[in-house]
Formats: sequence, C-alpha cells, structure tokens
Amino acid sequence: MELESRALEMLQQIGIRRGHTVLDFGCGSGTYTIAVGKIVDEQGRVYALDKDNEALDELMQKAESAGLKNIKRMETSGKLEIDLADESVDVVLLFDVFHSFYFPQAEDRRRLLGEIYRIMKPAAFVSISVWPNLIEPGTEDEIKNADFRLEKEISQTLNHDDKNLEKRRFLNFRKARYVPTIVTA
Repeated sequence: MELESRALEMLQQIGIRRGHTVLDFGCGSGTYTIAVGKIVDEQGRVYALDKDNEALDELMQKAESAGLKNIKRMETSGKLEIDLADESVDVVLLFDVFHSFYFPQAEDRRRLLGEIYRIMKPAAFVSISVWPNLIEPGTEDEIKNADFRLEKEISQTLNHDDKNLEKRRFLNFRKARYVPTIVTA
C-alpha cells in the first residue's frame, strides 16, 4: 500500500487529473497504471502499452481486482508506432524506458518522440522519469530537439519496485509551440 500511496501522490503532483486520457508507455505490470486509473476515474482512460504480454496479463488482473474498467491493454511488437489517433492523449508517461537500454539508436528515440508528439493534444504533456544513473548525457537535448520544452521537474522518493525506495526525477515536457490560453475577466 505504501507504493500505491506514494505513486498516487507523485502522479497528482506531476499533473494527472480526473478525466484525463493517459498513455502509460512501457507500463510493465502496472506499477503506475493502476494508480493512474484511479486518478482519472471513470471519466478518463488509461492506455497500457507494453511488449511483454505476461506483464500486461498481470496488469489486467490487477485492474480487474481493483474494479477499474478504464484501463485498455495495448500490445506492441516493439514497433515505434502508437496505435492512437492524432491529438488524442492528455498525458504520456515514459517512466524508466526512455534511455539507450530500450532504445539504443538515437533515431529510434527520435521516432518515438515524434509519435508521442503526434498523439498529444495541444495542451498535453509527456512526463519522463529517470533514475540518476540512467539519465544519459544529451537526453534532455534530444527531447528539446524533438520540439518539446521542459515545463516542470519534480524530485520524489519513490519505489522503483516493491522493495527499494530511491530518489527519482520526473521531467514534464510540453510541445514547444503550445501557448496556453489566458482568460481575462
């Protein structure tokens, strides 16, 4: 329960809200997906994308046990194409996946960022978590060069797995050309 309460707090802090449509890219067995499903509530939707079918099976069992019907399983062969419509997502989570272990070629990381950019609504954001030892030189520049701008950085002590607490960084990026609407009374 400690992991879930810390995850809920962190996800709300990065900006996930009720009614959002969220893509959890590389969700695994759902460390964050279940908490996101609870935050967005039945008005929202969570797309859980992973290439590990066993992890997705485990995630969907957890979702069923939690009574969550707003999580949609998305299997992938590892292709860098996301089967979602243009500008259809409020938040993209890239937690512990945007690095050279999973994407050794810079071109693959650029293609992934292009797909994320494509599916993000104009006011959406992508949140990237990195372990201190996995933030690679040039990562932030790669993201900025893909037409994103850093909006917010959050540091949080959080479980990576069920055992170890560690200090994590969460970087929120928006489309560089996004201009928030200012409403005046």
